[in-house]
Amino acid sequence: MESSSVCDENSEETGCSTLGVDSIDYSRTISDVSSFSERSEEHSGPFEMRSRGWPIAKLVDRPLPVLSRLSMKQRADVLKRRPTEDELELIREKFSKLLLGEDMSGTGKGVCTAVAISNAITNLYATVFGTCRKLGPLSREKKSMWRREMDCLLSVCDYIVEFYPSSQKLPDGSTVEVMTTRPRSDIYVNLPALEKLDAMLIDILDSFRKPEFWYVDEGKQSFNSASQSFRKLSHRNEEKWWLPVPCVPDSGLQEKGRKELQKRRDCANQIHKAAVAINSTVLAEMEVPESYLAPLPKSGRLSVGDSIYRYMSTLDRFSPDYLLDCLDISSEHQALEMADRVEAAMHVWRRKASMAHSKSSWNVVKELVVDGDKNVVLASRAESLLLCLKQRFPGLSQTTLDTSKIQYNKDVGQAILESYSRVLESLAFNIVSWIDDVLFADKSARNG
Repeated sequence: MESSSVCDENSEETGCSTLGVDSIDYSRTISDVSSFSERSEEHSGPFEMRSRGWPIAKLVDRPLPVLSRLSMKQRADVLKRRPTEDELELIREKFSKLLLGEDMSGTGKGVCTAVAISNAITNLYATVFGTCRKLGPLSREKKSMWRREMDCLLSVCDYIVEFYPSSQKLPDGSTVEVMTTRPRSDIYVNLPALEKLDAMLIDILDSFRKPEFWYVDEGKQSFNSASQSFRKLSHRNEEKWWLPVPCVPDSGLQEKGRKELQKRRDCANQIHKAAVAINSTVLAEMEVPESYLAPLPKSGRLSVGDSIYRYMSTLDRFSPDYLLDCLDISSEHQALEMADRVEAAMHVWRRKASMAHSKSSWNVVKELVVDGDKNVVLASRAESLLLCLKQRFPGLSQTTLDTSKIQYNKDVGQAILESYSRVLESLAFNIVSWIDDVLFADKSARNG
């Protein structure tokens, strides 16, 4: 996996500008996606964070224990004090459920450990953030729950290692080669990045302690005619009627407050793109389950349809953007349906190409086979069409293949990285949406 830092080491500025899109491709692709840097020792907020990248090549020269990570430093600090009875009970409960695979009968019918820990992270996110509907700091209890239980779940990664050759000097001065361990590369690169993004999102929410704007909750306030017209004017997304309505002063926000709000919005947007990129990379590395491949049609043409197949197979120059323009996909439901069809066809063509050349790996086939192979060409075009579709709909739900990979995945490390990045992606998306609602209300007030 290639890696690069979220922030440029040589950047002289602090803040979210170090997360610039110009230097890193954060698009939701399953190709080579950048990874991110290790957490710094000091963290003073989402707009004043520096980071320093650690390429994979430097892993051999790094200290072997994972304790060099800030996350482990935090967990080590927790272990220095005597845990309370409630904390011990939490640990017992969490790891009992993981060992049982969520099967409380103990008969061995539970899910595998990877799925259990993925569900645990997802459920914890729903418990802590599921009721959040507006900008504002988390309660002390919820923030403590999130950090305490995530530390408990992430501690599993401290024992996921890989072997590599190293030299050891003996007392007599001779040197022998031995196999030593280090954190698995995908966890070493991505987990510290996710923990940093997590801390930045919490800090963004904490920064809204005394905002200029306020909220009116639907159903809890009696609206007069004026406030009803205000709701109609200021609520940006009428489809989500249950969300509280942001309200601003009659003259709008102050210039300084508006700039700060936009800055936080840009920062949350960068975090969202980074989380999406990590999630896409992890999903791409997961093995495609046989339960997904078995029911696929024998022909990719049956999956995408005649009109799309003709365009993909006959033109010398293929343009996924032009094809999507012709299809005129107007809703995310249509986009998800199309993504499922294209992804299914892509794997049908990949399987045919692999079988034709007696290769089990698509990556091997793609590198060795000449460009004239029709199945290889169609599979590559389907991949580019799928990536283009996901870029046009960045909030697109997981495809059938993604869901199947998560359901049948048995790699615990991948399960943690996928679920952690997925919940952070959701939180960042919500924060951006909430800030957009306030900015919309501000614009409406100023133009009114």
